[in-house]
Amino acid sequence: MIRLLMVACLLLCLTLTAGCKKQEESSTSPSADQKAAALPDTDGRTLIELITVTQDYRQWPLFPGKEALYKGQHPHGAYLTTYVSPTVLAALQNKKGQLPDGSIIVKENYSPEKELAAVTVMYRRTGYNPEGGDWYWLKYAPDKTILAEGKVDGCINCHRAVQNNEWVFTGPVKPAELP
Repeated sequence: MIRLLMVACLLLCLTLTAGCKKQEESSTSPSADQKAAALPDTDGRTLIELITVTQDYRQWPLFPGKEALYKGQHPHGAYLTTYVSPTVLAALQNKKGQLPDGSIIVKENYSPEKELAAVTVMYRRTGYNPEGGDWYWLKYAPDKTILAEGKVDGCINCHRAVQNNEWVFTGPVKPAELP
């Protein structure tokens, strides 16, 4: 009888442990809906808060192959520094050929005197604007005043020239173009 009771207790413990482990896994592994909900809205204030306070983009890696203050051109500035979110870096390193939902590219725009003039941001949200590569565009001043945001025609029209490279001029994204 005691042996039967011990076996029953052992089975009960194993069952409870398996149930707890399954519940723990499901609570720590976010669903696609939870992941989408974790992405910021396509809103300038929200995005600026995310990249300057919550995640400080200046701690992100530079676009592969680029250094700080590389030569730029109009409309961005005489010098540029381009940072990429961890999701962008992973996609570039893994030669995915596509930048995933939630990708963020931040470009600091400097004057010829190497003073920060503006910050421009590309933020990908699937379904946001398929005609514009699903990119949300943002430009803000050093004091965080929003200068342009959303489906900015100037950004879309210019970057359309590199739509086959995920709308990115800074460097190659597609595997055929990667070293």
